[in-house]
Amino acid sequence: METNVNDRTSAVPITLSIAAVERDTGLSKDTLRVWERRYGFPLPARDTLGERAYPLEQVEKLRLLKRLLDAGHRPGRIVPLPLEELQSIAEQTVDQPQRGLEAALRSDDVRAHIDLVRAHDAPALRASLARLLARVGVARFVTEVVGPLNSAVGDAWLRGQLEIFEEHQYTETIQSLLRQAIAGLPPPAAGAAPRVLLGTLPGEPHGLGLLMAEALLTLEGCHCVSLGVQTPLWDLVLAAGAYRADIVGLSFTGCTSPNQIVDGLTELRAKLPPLIGLWAGGSAPVLHRRALAGVEPFAAMDGLPAAVQRWRAGHVTWHDPVKRVP
Repeated sequence: METNVNDRTSAVPITLSIAAVERDTGLSKDTLRVWERRYGFPLPARDTLGERAYPLEQVEKLRLLKRLLDAGHRPGRIVPLPLEELQSIAEQTVDQPQRGLEAALRSDDVRAHIDLVRAHDAPALRASLARLLARVGVARFVTEVVGPLNSAVGDAWLRGQLEIFEEHQYTETIQSLLRQAIAGLPPPAAGAAPRVLLGTLPGEPHGLGLLMAEALLTLEGCHCVSLGVQTPLWDLVLAAGAYRADIVGLSFTGCTSPNQIVDGLTELRAKLPPLIGLWAGGSAPVLHRRALAGVEPFAAMDGLPAAVQRWRAGHVTWHDPVKRVP
């Protein structure tokens, strides 16, 4: 009999440590312990050393709870609910992959690419995406192909329809294509402005948003320097000076808690020179629910070109030989 890789009932039960669950869901260890005591969920087993061991089924529910919390639901109301009821709430709360699709990628195309991910056909997935990139160009590929696919893959992973390794393989494929596309773009002119430093704060391990932003900003003639993921805050400040950045751009997903995002952006804004802009984008809901002084949020990638034009119209850079910022 053929074994389905995605059928967890056919494999030895897998459990995760509390540290792994924290990394996987974005819920802190303290939160997990408090919920266990207060709501009776999660209910981890114990390993041979007496440490908490969480079954994958509970981890899936925790992922869903985290996303609903980010959307504004209160833990006291949703944590005790059964998975089926949470999924029903999610259908009404979580952005669906069909929303906002443009002509480049219809909902049927999204499902077809998800099927390739689940079929583990990496060559076919890459070939299909490469054809789309060649057909629509870099800008539309980022906003009309990768954007909807990211939503669909994240949604499928959240609902247990994709395994973590499948999501990682999809991400690696997109990152490879975007790096290749960026390398093929004309280099910015000498002294190009703005100079944009890209990165994520500690606790944010996802870097796909950085590559998407870098592609669009490079098309706009910006000079981009990417530090990758999880750069300590003070190092971001030092790098902004070392690379003479005009803007520091950060990406956030739901992996980082809202308080961490707000505190990190507030501290970074206070440490950066006032003339350096601070841009923040990504799927973390707190970015768009709470205004932070001196931070420009982006709900979607397609807002970057207009933001660059606004910046150029209203800013002086320290690369200007006449009006050099001290």
